[in-house]
Amino acid sequence: MTKPKILVARAIFPEVIAKLEEHFDVESNQADETWSKAQLTSKLRGKQGAFTTGGDRIDAEVLAACPDLKICANMAVGYNNFDIAAMSAAGVLATNAPDVLTETTADFGFALLMATARRVTESEHYLRAGKWTKWSFDMFAGSDIHGSTLGVLGMGRIGQGIARRGALGFGMKVIYHNRSRLEASIEAELKASYVSKEELLRTADHVVLVLPYSPASHHTIGAAELAMMKPTATLVNIARGGIVDDVALAAALRDKRIAAAGLDVFEGEPQVHPDLLTVPNVVLTPHIASATIPTRQAMANLAADNLIAFFSGKKPLTPLNASDVAAK
Repeated sequence: MTKPKILVARAIFPEVIAKLEEHFDVESNQADETWSKAQLTSKLRGKQGAFTTGGDRIDAEVLAACPDLKICANMAVGYNNFDIAAMSAAGVLATNAPDVLTETTADFGFALLMATARRVTESEHYLRAGKWTKWSFDMFAGSDIHGSTLGVLGMGRIGQGIARRGALGFGMKVIYHNRSRLEASIEAELKASYVSKEELLRTADHVVLVLPYSPASHHTIGAAELAMMKPTATLVNIARGGIVDDVALAAALRDKRIAAAGLDVFEGEPQVHPDLLTVPNVVLTPHIASATIPTRQAMANLAADNLIAFFSGKKPLTPLNASDVAAK
């Protein structure tokens, strides 16, 4: 019996490739080349399945050129690289990789928050440049984490992980805003209070963004929102690029209208807006919030398991549009 053909669009763990090869005719990009949209489309032609990452855009144009495609399994919890409406219309199932990265990403979000508030990157650059010649009482004085007010914008699994670390580990007052309010029992567990977005921005000492990207959330934080924040506040984005207006943020940092920012995601990544590279009060990391070996292995295996389940006639573990595809 002929095995289904799948494309693995980026380099992944060799053991996951071997696992997929037990079930599929696999074409993989273990050289980890950066493909253009045209190259990705060409590679996908004739394939029934795809193993994708957040940088592989699957839209109506790609789908029209690849009529054999039945499923795309994303090795990420976010899926703004998928045009879900177009995939549903084409009868192509989309899956993602939630849950397995929640705690690791929350760990990193808190690490980025602490590095931002305590000016870790800025002070390290100062030291490495040989500028540290004496101690002074206000040298790189940052802001406290413990006892401060944490504002979480987007209170899904990862947002709740951030809130839990803040409230239970650091005695922070936690406020949050979400599309829908959490159940009272969850609020009580997290010691979190629901507030409007405006109140969160005006009140929080530290704002952490953990909301999904969509056209509706584009530039959720722009010049107007940054103007609401305290001049002593910090902003951390571990969600998706495009949720923050990077140009407006760079201007706010340069003018000290907020104290500092920590960013793991960027508009147009892997490119970073040059204005962000010229301000010292920002911590920049290259989209690594889920980057531990065990977590990345779990993400890759979940994407692989979704493909295997689908082509075995079983229900994939984490479908995004199963009901829409079933209705086709």
